Amino acid sequence: MRAGISRFFDVIVIGAGHAGCEASAAAARTGASTLLITHSKKTIGEMSCNPSFGGIGKGQLMREVDAFDGVCARLADQSAITYQALNRSHGPAVIGLRAQIDRKLYKKYIQKELLEETPNLEVMEASVEDLVVEIRGEEKNVLRGVVLSDGSIVETKSLVIATGTFLGAEIFKGTERIKAGRIGEKSATGLAIALNKLNLKLGRLRTG
Repeated sequence: MRAGISRFFDVIVIGAGHAGCEASAAAARTGASTLLITHSKKTIGEMSCNPSFGGIGKGQLMREVDAFDGVCARLADQSAITYQALNRSHGPAVIGLRAQIDRKLYKKYIQKELLEETPNLEVMEASVEDLVVEIRGEEKNVLRGVVLSDGSIVETKSLVIATGTFLGAEIFKGTERIKAGRIGEKSATGLAIALNKLNLKLGRLRTG
């Protein structure tokens, strides 16, 4: 996309982690033209070093997502290594079902689903550096689109921000601070600055 050329999507989703994948797939299923923006298509569906779905809290969430035809539960079944019932000795009220996942298989299946098999969904490799907001004085401001790193604008009427811990992320190594999401991957720095300009309070969660 060349600088200054504008396109329109009903829904734009920023970030292709678990939440972003679900949001973009759900929007596309409703018939909305949907754009999923990620730094790299190769990292769509990337799982942690202890890849699993479910557990005491997340198991409930998985069932709710599954009830709406979400992708993670279905693809977890396709890529599961083992299934476990946690807390079984404490009674049925606190049993948590969890599936250990093959990271490579899950990543392969979800990339195939989103990149090749989901109508109304387009996936773009780009970085969102700013937001296009219409200022209406005392009235509520209206979001009109996003500005990409090459200066081009993509317009929308609905924006889902699913950047997770990549939003304004930093890695701390002793006294050294590096702007990054995971090691070797960019953080969403420009978007964090744009949200700060709108007086939206940002926090940071410690991971690792």
